[in-house]
Amino acid sequence: MRRREFITLLGAATAWPLTARAQQPAMPVVGFLDSPSSIPNTDYVVAFRQGLAEAGYVEGQNVAIEYRRANTQIAQRTALAELVSRPVAVIVVGGRGVLGAVLAAKAATSTIPIVFGSALDPVKYGLVASLNRPGGNVTGVTFMQGELLGKRLDLLHQLVPEARTVAFLSSDSTSLSYEEQSSEILAAAQALRLQVIILEIPRVGEPSSDRDYEAAFTTLVQRGATALIVGSFPSILINANRILALAAHHKIPTIYPARGFVTVGGLMSYGADTLHPYRQLAIDYVKRILDGAKPADLPVERSTRFQLAINLKTAKALGLDVPPTLLAIADEVID
Repeated sequence: MRRREFITLLGAATAWPLTARAQQPAMPVVGFLDSPSSIPNTDYVVAFRQGLAEAGYVEGQNVAIEYRRANTQIAQRTALAELVSRPVAVIVVGGRGVLGAVLAAKAATSTIPIVFGSALDPVKYGLVASLNRPGGNVTGVTFMQGELLGKRLDLLHQLVPEARTVAFLSSDSTSLSYEEQSSEILAAAQALRLQVIILEIPRVGEPSSDRDYEAAFTTLVQRGATALIVGSFPSILINANRILALAAHHKIPTIYPARGFVTVGGLMSYGADTLHPYRQLAIDYVKRILDGAKPADLPVERSTRFQLAINLKTAKALGLDVPPTLLAIADEVID
């Protein structure tokens, strides 16, 4: 082989890997908009990462994730504008305040797929056309919390049957789900022949001040309520520590919407397993969208995983004996 031919061949061999690398497809980018929650032991991002890895997409290896955290509507719109301009292959909306964030995402883009985990009815609020046929660019998992309030009241009644007046800690009427949740709890109370006092916490200046919560618990005591249900409102759940402290101080038996409350001293909780849907979002939605599926063709799934958690130490401190029937159906009992 002549020297010139050898050099030409060597140059081609050296250039080939560079050309091959240049032809490799770009790593897909997933946008994750998270609204931080103060509910203890809740990390939606970790659950989502785990599901994505199970689906074969490992962050930093064959997928990139752009994280944004936003507590207010203005911050959400700014974060979504950044993700849309990136542009990302799909936007996942998680954490508290999901409904407002998904509505903002839908307004920001009609082409980038949007995947949500929402505690509200996505059809009622116009996120999708129907559960089976979402249409458009939005789909995801729903774990409708409003339908669980009747079950929470029933469980609390079993634990504290002598409580004839029960308080319901609620956001004010400006909340998107106020009417839904208040109607649900009033209907459930009527069926059990109980009286319900709705304690509204103003959303103005969210998060609300300590005085708002202290006033609500003062009203609870003055009006003779001897048990409490905490509503599933983002503006309420962000104040988890305040609620736990006041319930303990006033010795009010309380049922919460998430097990994270019980792991740090709350009495009892019943609600959807909110971490599992975020693994599900990664496996059943994001992976399929990255592989070419369209969100309009992916039906909205309803989460059917619910958890009852009871803290026996807290029950003892309140002088309560937990009925064996409740212990038998509890998913988690903390001694």
